[in-house]
Amino acid sequence: MAIHENLLGGPPPTHLPDDPEPRELLAAGTAPAEVAAKYPASSLVWAQLADDAFAEGRSIDSYAFARTGYHRGLDALRRSGWRGHGPIPFEHEPNRGFLRALHALARAAAAIGEQEEYERCTQFLRDSSPTAADTLS
Repeated sequence: MAIHENLLGGPPPTHLPDDPEPRELLAAGTAPAEVAAKYPASSLVWAQLADDAFAEGRSIDSYAFARTGYHRGLDALRRSGWRGHGPIPFEHEPNRGFLRALHALARAAAAIGEQEEYERCTQFLRDSSPTAADTLS
């Protein structure tokens, strides 16, 4: 038996490849919009833009930024072998951008009255990573 065999029969966890440059630029204080222009495929920068817009009361902008990060993340997940379901561990740092964007999308959807989208995204986050759902909520 392999050490990492999934005994529950579900798909293995998806681990996105590391993309440290956007994370490092944000940590150094570079404006998220500047980082997004340089790294538009990074879910992390879109999640940060969504968080910033939401904190400023700009729910529609937050929704748009979060949706962009969410879709960029889905693209990256699919390239990494994800087939539409299965664990996306929050413990794996490169997954956090997508999970943050998914959380931000749920939050913004609730703020603009998109109840169905809020429920779908909230459940998707919980199904993908209970740790992310607990940490980000």
